[in-house]
Amino acid sequence: MKKLLVLKTFLFFLLSNFFCYTQYWQQKIDYKITVDLDDSNSTYKGTQKIVYKNNSPETLKKIYFHLYFNAFQPESDMSIRLKNNSDKNVRFSDNFNKNGFSKLSKNSQGYLKVFNLKQNGSLVKTLKDDTILEVFLNTPIKSGQKTVFELSFQGKVPDVIRRAGKNSKENIAYSMAQWYPKICEYDIDGWNTDPYTGREFHGVWGNYDVKIKLNKQYTVAATGYLKNAKQIGHGYHETNSDDISKEKLTWHFTAPNVHDFTWSADKEYIHDIFPGPNGVSLHFFYKNNPKIIENWKKLQPITAKLMDYFNTKIGMYPYKQYTVAQGADGGMEYPMITLITGEREFRSLVGVTAHELAHSWFHTILATNETKHEWMDEGFTTYISNIAENEILNENVKDPIAPYYRSYLNLALSGKEQPQTSNANRYNFNAAYEITAYSKGALFLSQLKYIIGEKLFFKTLNEYYSKYQFKHPTPTDFRRTAESVSDIHLDWFLTEWTQTTNKIDYSIEDVTSNLSVTEVSLKRKELMPMPVEVSVYYNDGSVQLFYIPFNLMRGNKRFELNSNIKLSKLKSWSWSNPYYSFKINKPLSHIKKILIDENEQMADIDRENNLFVVE
Repeated sequence: MKKLLVLKTFLFFLLSNFFCYTQYWQQKIDYKITVDLDDSNSTYKGTQKIVYKNNSPETLKKIYFHLYFNAFQPESDMSIRLKNNSDKNVRFSDNFNKNGFSKLSKNSQGYLKVFNLKQNGSLVKTLKDDTILEVFLNTPIKSGQKTVFELSFQGKVPDVIRRAGKNSKENIAYSMAQWYPKICEYDIDGWNTDPYTGREFHGVWGNYDVKIKLNKQYTVAATGYLKNAKQIGHGYHETNSDDISKEKLTWHFTAPNVHDFTWSADKEYIHDIFPGPNGVSLHFFYKNNPKIIENWKKLQPITAKLMDYFNTKIGMYPYKQYTVAQGADGGMEYPMITLITGEREFRSLVGVTAHELAHSWFHTILATNETKHEWMDEGFTTYISNIAENEILNENVKDPIAPYYRSYLNLALSGKEQPQTSNANRYNFNAAYEITAYSKGALFLSQLKYIIGEKLFFKTLNEYYSKYQFKHPTPTDFRRTAESVSDIHLDWFLTEWTQTTNKIDYSIEDVTSNLSVTEVSLKRKELMPMPVEVSVYYNDGSVQLFYIPFNLMRGNKRFELNSNIKLSKLKSWSWSNPYYSFKINKPLSHIKKILIDENEQMADIDRENNLFVVE
């Protein structure tokens, strides 16, 4: 009896742990932050009160903070990485790529320091390493428990070198991204403590209550909702009822259920509010520069149309505000706000806004770990924003994703490609990272649409968004969603496309005929398998589509074809066999041409061998 009881206890323990580690969980964090910016030397001081809940199945003995502004120093990991990269990172200036930050003056450098860090009122021991602060807890945080951290911090805003900083090339005073001590995410993979080298971010879901004090001449754009608009004015309210004798104003923002908080400030900001879909207020902040004002005015209704498009194609934007602010370098997404450069041609301005707005779905709401799966954020965003631009601007481009195929093709044939599972910080070539994340990431979706069909593809996006919003989904989560919607097995596709550098290449090897039958011989010349669609054009004007599923799919694409196209489904092509042949019940004399993938949807590296023309 005793042995039976011990066995039952043991089994219960195993099952409990199994379910703890297999069921989804994520940490929870709430910030209260105050910060005071000294405009004379671009330094700032602040305090934080953090309520941290451990929803993991483990007891935490340590926690970690990101101190991102420490990256902008001569001997930082970011600086050393720049000096030793195999190729130039185009997102940094030439000088910084060549020399790291060795020539940065003290005034141009940045830093972030933490003081008097307490857990539940008691000081804790800390250890700083570049952009990471290791915290040794006095009291371990057990599963399901909360703890309270309090700290003071001091920072210096660097020159704009990458994403954040002061005095941008377009003279934006402050672009304050990753400016505060930020607790690292702890998830199923453990602590995410990669040092910052200029690429991606990953954060903990929570609520932010932030008070920003600075010179009253500045207008502030930020994540969240301004709680004291009447006192502030600056375009948030028609009047400013605060004491005009004050040198500084305190801006009070709250942001519910976000994983980051970003703000920008400038003395020359124009602040417009435009009505977006479903009661969303769209805020625009841009320099009072006559050369750009017209473009920024024209941008506003288009942004509303873009949001409506993403609402339809993916799912509803959940907040009541979104901000587009001129700042920093290029464009970068943050919850409820993007910072973009604004001195652009109008088409470019629309393009960067469309991309960063789309990140509100593929980053802000579907918060995939960008360091591990950057291609999901950047690639999915690239795909949906490009087709949105094409439709909203009435550009009528047949395939807006085609440029990304050409970019991917150059990489695939270069010998420099790495699998998409590579850590975003550790690509050997910067160009390989850019193409893998953006171009090959976008092609992942276009290949999926080719495999399962357009209708089920967009249904997959809807289901994925509905199921995983406000979570940190993985590639497997997306794959399983697509499988559920399409009833097609897709593990082979996710594996081949993301975990290898295998390529697609199908060819028409031979066409032979007797008096009544034509035989077509095909070959898979590279390692990655795909379902194959072969179009046969006859001399009488009719078209027949021969569909060859791949055997590991265990299902078939659902076609939506024109009535003049006859569909013929053939037996599956086995993964083990590079050769396949089928017969057409007509002589060759009745055939005009035969071609693989007529609409060029497959990422085939050699399309020259996809066509056979009857002479």
